[in-house]
Amino acid sequence: MTLNVYNTQTRSVGPFEPLEKGKVGVYACGPTIYDHAHIGNFRTFLFFDIVHRHLEASGYDVRFVMNLTDVDDKTIAGAVAAGLSVADFTRPFGEAFFEDAATLGMRPADCYPRATDYIEKMVDFVAGLVESGHAYQADDGAVYFSVAKFERYGRLKGIDTASLKSGARVAQDEYEKEDARDFALWKAANDGDEKAGAAWNSPWGPGRPGWHLECSVMSLTELGSTLDMHLGGEDLIFPHHENEIAQSEAATGKPFVRHWLHGRHLQLEGKKMSKSLGNFITVRELLDEGYDPASIRHQLISAHYRGDLNFTRAGLDASRSAVQRLVDFASRVADADVSDAAQPTALPVLAAEATEAFRAAMDNDLNTADALAALFTMIARVNGALDAQPTVSASDRDAALAALDHMDQVLGLLEVARASRAVGDDVTAWVEQKILERAEARAAGRYADADAIRDELVAKGIVLEDGPAGTRWKVVN
Repeated sequence: MTLNVYNTQTRSVGPFEPLEKGKVGVYACGPTIYDHAHIGNFRTFLFFDIVHRHLEASGYDVRFVMNLTDVDDKTIAGAVAAGLSVADFTRPFGEAFFEDAATLGMRPADCYPRATDYIEKMVDFVAGLVESGHAYQADDGAVYFSVAKFERYGRLKGIDTASLKSGARVAQDEYEKEDARDFALWKAANDGDEKAGAAWNSPWGPGRPGWHLECSVMSLTELGSTLDMHLGGEDLIFPHHENEIAQSEAATGKPFVRHWLHGRHLQLEGKKMSKSLGNFITVRELLDEGYDPASIRHQLISAHYRGDLNFTRAGLDASRSAVQRLVDFASRVADADVSDAAQPTALPVLAAEATEAFRAAMDNDLNTADALAALFTMIARVNGALDAQPTVSASDRDAALAALDHMDQVLGLLEVARASRAVGDDVTAWVEQKILERAEARAAGRYADADAIRDELVAKGIVLEDGPAGTRWKVVN
């Protein structure tokens, strides 16, 4: 099968074709670390993770780079307000992002560049654009990119540059389309920049890089002049990614990106989730409410990355049930009664069909909704087969487990569920002791005491299952 993706630049779905066969260089626009990332951000970041995982599962040698923006208008404003340097202000938010990413099972990137580590390269990059005539220093001390000197400007968004206000220079990192023309590559330092330790020497005087410049220099440094894939949220298409193309291609003379992929925003009760609107929820808040990481991950990857996803608590409850069903299924198959004398079952065929359907869904523009449907269809069909014939051969059981493992390499749901529900030896010993006490209470006819022990375990997220072979237990949350 061939991976097909929707390329924002061509506005069509087509084959993914890296520059070098078998190798993929991916750059993802990561968080601006001026506050905690919310679950809307993590919908985008988990889309990045799905891309990363599927490329690796498809056999590619992947170099995955995801930046952290640690100097821009927002981080500087926050640092000044807090009376801290940019480095001290952003550090805890960067650490929190990595903790939340690990909690949700994001596969680590190969590199996490931060803008402040690439200042010298950024200065050299801007100097090259000035020398080639693509940029100029203005009276305000900043260096601007000349959009008029780049004829292909606007092709990512599909806009006519004549519709932009001629001669309107923009220094801010955030602005709307109608105000965009020439944009700042290098900004002259102001008092706030100096206070926050966000001013560096340059041929144009003390200053700092513009937001768009940062991603170009970091991606080109880490991945070379042409990237196989560039990922981001839909809000970054214009102006951020449009400006990245212009300055990068003006500097290198080569195509900047072969495939542009952009994820849709998460909505909360029908509205875009964002810090500016004040309607955001963090991963930590959901964990404090009692939701487990695998349920949050399931909810955020349950829709196609270019489709709408409306976050609700009811949806998250449904995700919790789905994850529990998956965990229970994995345990049932792993613990199935195995016998060399067992009659052949349909498990190998069901596993093969599910694997094929799953791969087809993922190769069809990374359609996680259809991929999850393939997984849960397999669960229903294999459960039915085990109901009909509980004793199976080891090879039949292993075929089902292999299919499950293959799918979870991409989805990461079992991986996260198992990590969050893992217990230490001390907890295991405590649970086993409680099970023993409950058995003794039941044997003595003290059923109220036995029920109280069960309730105590349930309150800790431990569920007991009584069967012919004795009592088993599992962590459900």
